[in-house]
Amino acid sequence: MAHVIPEDGTQLPLMEEFYTIQGEGYNTGKAAYFIRLGGCDVGCHWCDVKESWDAELHALTYADQIVENASKFLSKAVVVTGGEPLIYNLDYLTAGLKQKGIRTFIETSGAYPLSGSWDWICLSPKKFKAPQQQVAEKADELKVIVFNKSDFLFAEQNAKLVRPDCKLYLQPEWSRSREMTPLIVEYVMNNPQWEISLQTHKFLNIP
Repeated sequence: MAHVIPEDGTQLPLMEEFYTIQGEGYNTGKAAYFIRLGGCDVGCHWCDVKESWDAELHALTYADQIVENASKFLSKAVVVTGGEPLIYNLDYLTAGLKQKGIRTFIETSGAYPLSGSWDWICLSPKKFKAPQQQVAEKADELKVIVFNKSDFLFAEQNAKLVRPDCKLYLQPEWSRSREMTPLIVEYVMNNPQWEISLQTHKFLNIP
């Protein structure tokens, strides 16, 4: 039987939740509770969590329970990711987290309208579905995955969509890091408004 996901966001298809160290971007190295929601139609061929794409595979979970689980951990920071989390209404979930004094972070492609109340928005746009303007304008961090040389141009195109104070990151796609990292190093030295993001959690062998 197909999921019927409430439009008010009181239940969400939860793929997994875990306490770990943030591995990428501006908040690298900080402890956080990760909430990974199932469901994505952006379809990046290099996605490392393709099992998240089909929301039907992941149990509908009460947002109140997710908040309760997150509140048990010492770090009062939650990262909501996916899949593509903005497929869903995240107002109810983030309101609950805020009531518990938990800071809210999201990682999104920006392909869907923004919902939820966020302390930090990481926009990681994909070529297959352009980010919506309202998400780009509110992004605190732009993180572009570099799979091939054309992604540098894609990165610059998206940098024009975000605020001047938005942090800019280039991150080598994991399977192509040997080829792309030297190019990113050179690019950042020539374009110092950008910084390098690495998937440090993979080096540390943690989730």
